[in-house]
Amino acid sequence: MFMCHSFSSLFSLIARVRNRDIFPQMESESVTLSEFIEADRAGQIRIQDERRYFKTDVVWRNVGMFILLHTAAIYGFYLGLFFAKWETLVFAWLVHLFSGMLGITAGAHRLWSHKSYKATLPLRVILMIAQTTALQNDIYEWCRDHRVHHKFSETDGDPHNSKRGLFFAHMGWLMMKKDQMVIEKGRKIDCTDLLEDPVVAFQRRFYRPLAILFCFVLPGVLPVVLWNESILVSYFFPTFSRYVFTLHMTWLVNSAAHFFGDKPYDRFIKATENGLVTLCTGGEGWHNYHHTFPQDYRAAELGWWRFNLTTNFIDCMAWLGLVMDRKSVSLEMAWRRAKKSGDGTHEKELKWILERLAEELPVNW
Repeated sequence: MFMCHSFSSLFSLIARVRNRDIFPQMESESVTLSEFIEADRAGQIRIQDERRYFKTDVVWRNVGMFILLHTAAIYGFYLGLFFAKWETLVFAWLVHLFSGMLGITAGAHRLWSHKSYKATLPLRVILMIAQTTALQNDIYEWCRDHRVHHKFSETDGDPHNSKRGLFFAHMGWLMMKKDQMVIEKGRKIDCTDLLEDPVVAFQRRFYRPLAILFCFVLPGVLPVVLWNESILVSYFFPTFSRYVFTLHMTWLVNSAAHFFGDKPYDRFIKATENGLVTLCTGGEGWHNYHHTFPQDYRAAELGWWRFNLTTNFIDCMAWLGLVMDRKSVSLEMAWRRAKKSGDGTHEKELKWILERLAEELPVNW
């Protein structure tokens, strides 16, 4: 009886390894049973237990805070729609781009989390201020959670595990206590490199006053001082409305880009290519590529053909000498991976691009 049970467990294990239902995504494209068992003993991976009970310990303080924030944001949108000056509308949009696209996407994500490029001190200071304006935890905490998300994606160790539902992945995870598995895996992630950056260390030390200043005080004061905007409009629209809007645009990467879209590079993961998320975030919606090649500073393939404002910004900074050592994946590697594990949409898109290029080329080219 014991031997039958053991063989049954072994065959189940082999089947799940072959189906790549493992934790986390392995960097190698093939995993032998011996490698899997060895990694499991080292605590690097574990089989996802679908029967594991998930206790939703709600943090009611956070729930109340989100209710107040969204109430203020809705009121701010009303003021912005009917009473704000055009300068205020433009200002709020620019602050959103500054905090979301530069601070989160170019800064916390591509620079500090993945080390996909290097930036000079002046640029790092600007990106730190932008990330502080976004008010999504300090750079150290943001990057730690994001590294955990990548290493243990779609498992109980993932802070915003999409297998727990669209709402949980979007914002529900911020209303609950962290799962013990997330805490345990987070302790194993090496983030010492982050605090070695004096910009990150400075922000972490003075984060609260800096966040209040850049997220709420300056966006609320500048419109009043510079173009005599109403205090009420200035206080609610460029601050609360803009802040909540930026939060949701960032959260779309964790939710929509793990549920809706194609998987041209790796059909075995939940991350997808989502054009709408890309438009909302300045280039972060090419998520299947990013989870397949997280070290690429572009977070997307087919460079100029795809909308990617953040990549354009990084390239511009490189031209100015403020960015160096940009890491990228070769076309050969991306195409080989797409052919091996993609869902077939990569080949269709390439064919469509070539057809469009052929139409634009001269007849005798």
